[in-house]
Amino acid sequence: MPSVAAAIRAALLTADPRAKCFAARAAARDWRQGKLEWRFDAAMPDQPAWPDRPELLPPGQMPKRRKGGSEQGRIALWHALAHIEFVAIDLALDMAGRFGEAMGRDFVSDFLDVAADEAMHFALLARKLESLGSHYGALPAHAGLWEAAHATRHDVAARLAVVPMVLEARGLDVTPATLDRVRAAGDQNGTKILTRILDDEIRHVGFGTKHFLRCAEMAHAEPESLWQALVKQHFHGAIKPPFNDSARLAAGLSRGFYAEIAH
Repeated sequence: MPSVAAAIRAALLTADPRAKCFAARAAARDWRQGKLEWRFDAAMPDQPAWPDRPELLPPGQMPKRRKGGSEQGRIALWHALAHIEFVAIDLALDMAGRFGEAMGRDFVSDFLDVAADEAMHFALLARKLESLGSHYGALPAHAGLWEAAHATRHDVAARLAVVPMVLEARGLDVTPATLDRVRAAGDQNGTKILTRILDDEIRHVGFGTKHFLRCAEMAHAEPESLWQALVKQHFHGAIKPPFNDSARLAAGLSRGFYAEIAH
């Protein structure tokens, strides 16, 4: 029987976006169905395999997205969202494969479920781009999304603090405004996609918070203080309002974590 680590590594090293989606969802399904053995006999790569396109640019070199409802602006929006979800597949896979042996079966199950969700989100967004006459890879994309994972590859508490509880939580803050704009433009398909993503991301942040609390308990540390210390050490951006406090609280992320260090 193949190992869960080997299945995760294989998905991480799949470059083609469509094939990566299939590999991530297959790993999650096979794990749920008991077709993968609890063995961590395959190391996770320092960087996943990605396609030749999109061209990845440093954040400061990314072209500014056009405001308003132009066709190019809509394509740029959906392309940026697709790239976030594509990288999120690898973030969830790496979480499960890199830290799963130490953190246990529930941890692996949760983050393989996240990887399957992100693969589904990406597939929806890729189809959305195609409906607009474009495709994933047609525009340059942000190169920095993997950096937080690489920087926290030796510390599961730091990874949980930064990736689900900062980066994904930020998605809870900004997605509602995007959803409002898409709804106001009469884009029913886009509205359904973003509503599904927002609902799923609340659950994903909740997984991160749940397992972070366990890390804090194992370290005999106060959770909010530990989170703040790890974020200050490992996250170089700003924790800034406005915050979607209700969605964050639904994910178990109370204001006690982030209000004190918000800019």
